[in-house]
Amino acid sequence: MTAITASLTRIASTADGGRLLRVALRVDALASGVLGLAGLVAAPAIAELTGAPAPVLRGVGGFLVLFAIALLVLAARVAPPVAGSRAVVVVNVCWVLGSIAVALLAPLTVLGTVLVLVQAIGVALFADLQWLGIRRATA
Repeated sequence: MTAITASLTRIASTADGGRLLRVALRVDALASGVLGLAGLVAAPAIAELTGAPAPVLRGVGGFLVLFAIALLVLAARVAPPVAGSRAVVVVNVCWVLGSIAVALLAPLTVLGTVLVLVQAIGVALFADLQWLGIRRATA
């Protein structure tokens, strides 16, 4: 167990000048932007498949497009600001918790529930990579 802990500590403390953080922010921006545009453009079709109301999908889509733009602005910096990057991690963690609540409580189809949980896993991975990227950028 000590070897694993030592390896994880070494990985987290490897300074990379913010490279991992910028990549994680850009990939999150791409995923958020694509899902956001899908929600804006195809809300009625997605609503029929998932059981989510089309107006909610449009609202979430609009939020995701704006979030993607903010992520790209952060990622464009040579050294993304730590405070802004931590805020992204907090938003992503809140998104995951909210997604779990939606999956448990909303009257979604089976496909809708699966999609909500799958994207929550993806967002959790983004948050983890971004947190690791912050640690490396500040090492």
